[in-house]
Amino acid sequence: MPLLYPVVDVRLDGRMEHVEAELFTDGGNNAVVRLPPRSPGVLIQGDSLSIIHSEVAEVIEACDQGDLPGAREIAGLLLVDLDALLARYTTALDAHNIPRPY
Repeated sequence: MPLLYPVVDVRLDGRMEHVEAELFTDGGNNAVVRLPPRSPGVLIQGDSLSIIHSEVAEVIEACDQGDLPGAREIAGLLLVDLDALLARYTTALDAHNIPRPY
């Protein structure tokens, strides 16, 4: 059974709203949570999101410069990180008998 957190602040249309959220994993840099009425998703910390953004920008820059081996290397590292995130997500869903939404 996921932990139930009764108050989460969510910004909607410039205002704060209090909603319940279910936590399926520990927090860390990313957590699998469900905000009703949606399926569970992954909450990524802002600094982690910024790193992902920077890595994608590096891939684009390497492509623009014609450095396809460099772009492939950066993209490969990014894919490893995303694979780990997806594995954490699917493991959490499987542990709670929740079908994958895809």
